[in-house]
Amino acid sequence: MDQNASAADASAIDYTELTAEVVSAYVANNPVPPTELARLIATTHAALAALAGLGDTAGPAAPPSVKTTPAQIRKSITPEALISFEDGKRYKTLKRHLTGLGLTPDAYRAKWGLPQDYPLVATSYSETRSALARSAGLGLQRRKSAPETARADEAVAAKPKRAGRPRKAETPAEA
Repeated sequence: MDQNASAADASAIDYTELTAEVVSAYVANNPVPPTELARLIATTHAALAALAGLGDTAGPAAPPSVKTTPAQIRKSITPEALISFEDGKRYKTLKRHLTGLGLTPDAYRAKWGLPQDYPLVATSYSETRSALARSAGLGLQRRKSAPETARADEAVAAKPKRAGRPRKAETPAEA
């Protein structure tokens, strides 16, 4: 009899209302990109229904890879930061963020339908790091040594070759 009562109580609960409350509470405290909102609602509803034993017991299906539009891709790339499609936040470099989420750069590009040349580092950050490396002298060692070596080779080739050591001139005191 308790099973029938719990089944009646479960059917009386409006899972759409409950899903809306849970999702709105989550979105109020966590940034969620608009492209992820539908997936969040669907997975939350499926999870609540599965807990009550009404829904699919296998759990929610894995969402297919989301294709982004060219306009969304252009908007996500700014000179100062890249906007993640995962959480909608701005990052100077996406690699550490993606690693924390368990994604590789290639998996991220495939999941969101991004081109292979989609940047993982913001332009300004890359330029700043490059300037810092140049000011520290990185990359100059080979450039300096290569021309100096070439000049040294040219100087050796330009000198006339002598047959041996020059002899000391004899002085009258020695003779």
